[in-house]
Amino acid sequence: MRWRDRYGLRRLRGPKIAKFDRAANDADIEALIAFAKSRPGVEFYVEPETFATDTTAVAVADDGEWTRRRVGAPAVIRKVARDLALPVYDVQLTGYPPRMRAYNERRKREEG
Repeated sequence: MRWRDRYGLRRLRGPKIAKFDRAANDADIEALIAFAKSRPGVEFYVEPETFATDTTAVAVADDGEWTRRRVGAPAVIRKVARDLALPVYDVQLTGYPPRMRAYNERRKREEG
């Protein structure tokens, strides 16, 4: 079973999955890892499960570029962050970093 649950998604998530959302899978975690390895200064921000979505994590780079993926449970992203030696924060306690908003504003100006 270990090889099928490399990141502990099924074991750490528990029996409950949000109704309207698909479950997190290895590809979600691997996308966060690839993002973190390809950009400097990445930090993870854990977003809580809601009625409509599973627990998610946002990876934010130094320049504010970010990506969001399902992680199944906060313990999953904490394990990934520990393995990568990167910080992980609870977004309900810390909020999002200002550089993330600045990045979004830059993208809006470039597109419009």
